[in-house]
Amino acid sequence: MSLTLPGTRRIAIEEDPADLVRIDRKAERAPHEAGLSAADVEAIGNAMIRDLFATRIHPAVTFCLRRHGAIVLNRSIGYARGLTPERPLASDARLAQPDTPVCLFSASKAVVALLTHKLAEEGGIDLDAPVSRYLPAFSGEGKSRTTISQVLSHQGGFPHFTADDYGPEMLADWEACVARICAMPAEAGGRHLAYHSFTGGFILGEVIRRVTGAPLTDYLDTTLRKPLGMRYFTYGLDGRSRSRAAENHVAGQPVRWPVSRWARRALSVPFEEVVAVSNRDFFMDAVIPAGNLYATAEELSRFYQMLLDGGVYRGQRLFEPATLARVVKPASSQIIDRTLKVPMRYTEGLMLGMNPIGMYGPMCGSAYGHLGFMNILGWADPARGISAALMTTGKAILGGHLVTLLRSLGVLNHRCRRADR
Repeated sequence: MSLTLPGTRRIAIEEDPADLVRIDRKAERAPHEAGLSAADVEAIGNAMIRDLFATRIHPAVTFCLRRHGAIVLNRSIGYARGLTPERPLASDARLAQPDTPVCLFSASKAVVALLTHKLAEEGGIDLDAPVSRYLPAFSGEGKSRTTISQVLSHQGGFPHFTADDYGPEMLADWEACVARICAMPAEAGGRHLAYHSFTGGFILGEVIRRVTGAPLTDYLDTTLRKPLGMRYFTYGLDGRSRSRAAENHVAGQPVRWPVSRWARRALSVPFEEVVAVSNRDFFMDAVIPAGNLYATAEELSRFYQMLLDGGVYRGQRLFEPATLARVVKPASSQIIDRTLKVPMRYTEGLMLGMNPIGMYGPMCGSAYGHLGFMNILGWADPARGISAALMTTGKAILGGHLVTLLRSLGVLNHRCRRADR
């Protein structure tokens, strides 16, 4: 039975997909160094790259997989620019490369969360203290006792922007976003689990800015970006890098009511507007803590490998073990998220896997990471010794590509067997 509805937007490719694959041969290690066979790596690569591209939803897919610290796959397929669903390939189309930067959207939340935990480790904040201790305007209207911990775990009580005149351009106005969040009513923190799409990130970023006395990007640079040796891995993109970034496109089945209403509430702006603004200069000029960090798949995998290695990168300790123990500790039971309308488990900043199946595939209960606006994933799975990142540029809520993604993650998890099996 076909899962494709009339009006579904898909890319058209006349070329052999094999000709569109690009491999970072300098980075990839021999499979046996990661405890895998050549057949394992081929099967994972076909599932996570070629099969996802074959859905014709994503103009570009990039994927990086580390196992036991060794990169076994760092590859791309498709076009970063010039390939749009339902349009012919542009004459100046540019192939995606393994080092193509992609907007992480909500996968950015993991980064601002780790920065918040680092500030607590340094003694700058107490995660169990009210936000209002560091941001006095964040008080009243149900928020006076809301803690930083509750904001991190999506229990802050202010998941959405509520003003009717809110638009995507406001995301570029940091001060206005913070002021609006501080002024709007909220339920008492900790009462309900409801995903905070953009709001929580601005409050965490503002706390970091107030305590450190410097922009969030400065704290990101000194805490993560420079120690990890990242080229990108920052909020927005400078002018020199923008031509290299992958464009995002609306794809897949039409988003109609009631799904459109749910998406509008979850994202704070209409679905198609989120995609459109992500390709504009004002979006790349902005610092949106929960939504516009740019990175390559390898950089995001590197970040999760550092967490998997206990907060150490190339002999340098970036996080204390006690800090990471708190980062990955469940902050909520598996319950229905009032925003996403699906069962979720969160830590103070990360999304946890679930058994028998979760967002990182089957039997992924030990995994932690974060999902980004549509089918962007960064995660680590200690039971399998993997850190991985999947970047996709086709933005679709429903469709058969979700079945393909689930099947592909199943192949990955089966081939990278758990240590207890």
